[in-house]
Amino acid sequence: MKHILKILSLLAAIFSLWIGLLQTSIVPRSHAWVLPVYLVITLGCYGLLMVGVGLMIFPTCPQEASLLQKDIAEAKEFLKVRGVDVGLD
Repeated sequence: MKHILKILSLLAAIFSLWIGLLQTSIVPRSHAWVLPVYLVITLGCYGLLMVGVGLMIFPTCPQEASLLQKDIAEAKEFLKVRGVDVGLD
């Protein structure tokens, strides 16, 4: 719930800043109308960057991989006992 409040307060601050820019003559009105589009594009680029960085530094966990392989083998054996074809070994 706290995270939602942070996001909503940030959006309210951005919206009020945008309305303020529309009311004043600091930024030309023709540029101020496209600022939300630039914000969405910027957030999309930031999201893609974070996904890319996360994939580049994805940690490998050999212990977890061996446990997962063990669980898969147990599940295949469990299904074979019950007559389910589990494919190639």
